[in-house]
Amino acid sequence: MASLNKVFLIGNLTRAPELRYTPSGTAVSDVRLAVNRSYTTQGGEKREETCFLTVVVWGKQAESAAQYLDKGSPVLVEGRLQTRDWETKDGQKRNVVEVVAERLQFLGRGRASGTTGPADAEPVEEAAGGADDVPF
Repeated sequence: MASLNKVFLIGNLTRAPELRYTPSGTAVSDVRLAVNRSYTTQGGEKREETCFLTVVVWGKQAESAAQYLDKGSPVLVEGRLQTRDWETKDGQKRNVVEVVAERLQFLGRGRASGTTGPADAEPVEEAAGGADDVPF
């Protein structure tokens, strides 16, 4: 049987991207995205709900996101869903569903000219897991 794991999202960043580097030097950035959904109930009442997602961006796209995006920036994300499981130091099992971006397209204006990304990017483990809590 065929299967498909593909996501397209348009939303706004809830905070500036967090750029880190793996020990091998690969850039990785976590982006928090708010995606709104508007609908009308059977009673005719208009409602809106927001879904908050973590998007993991790798390589040059991660560096560009950190350099040009900021809180509130509108983006289009094309990617796939990925589940990660890990165990905390006190033995609790945790899991998270993230979007791994294959393409991140900027939809609005970037940061003001002269502003760059974070000066000191933090190193990150290359292997998934090992965190004490949800990694966002």
